[in-house]
Amino acid sequence: MILRRIALAVVVLTAALVGPGCGPTGSPTAPPATEDDSTLGPGDEFEVRVYGEDDLNNNYRVEQDGTIDFPYLGRVSVSELGPSEIADLIEQRLREDEVLVNPQVSVIVTGWGSRRVSVIGAVRTPGNYEVTPGLTALQAVSLAGGTTDLADRNGAILTRRIGEDLRRFQVPLDRISVGDSSDVPVRADDIILVPERPF
Repeated sequence: MILRRIALAVVVLTAALVGPGCGPTGSPTAPPATEDDSTLGPGDEFEVRVYGEDDLNNNYRVEQDGTIDFPYLGRVSVSELGPSEIADLIEQRLREDEVLVNPQVSVIVTGWGSRRVSVIGAVRTPGNYEVTPGLTALQAVSLAGGTTDLADRNGAILTRRIGEDLRRFQVPLDRISVGDSSDVPVRADDIILVPERPF
């Protein structure tokens, strides 16, 4: 009953924000293609490897101020930089601060704590889940434990902010599962609502 009320509230709120004429039956089935955003933010985790310098190899978590504490360099601002940009920045700082003459740095992202998708409604474990590169709507629903017996799987809706607007897109889970429809790549801050079947 509580999940049903939450799902209903989200549907009503989303409809009000998006405006008339944007209901599930009129929603496009796929959002516009967008490039993967690989920049890091607070909560993201990554591993730094410095070739030939084992004492500088370590795992880092981006702090709320967007920085990490790197040996010999102190605070390094990495927020809104991609992995290769962070590697280049650390290499530059290591040279400029005369820590190493010719550093070779690689950065591997190990966790996307700053990116979450909300999966709500008729799923077994509603909540916010980490958005990893390549994550799709069907996979996100699986992270939430899959759908309940009361779910309207082909009535699922993905809500996404595009610019100043909130847009809604159909995510027909059963049709995706059998290959009759394309899965939808998920972005940070998306909301996936799986409604219950009408009775």
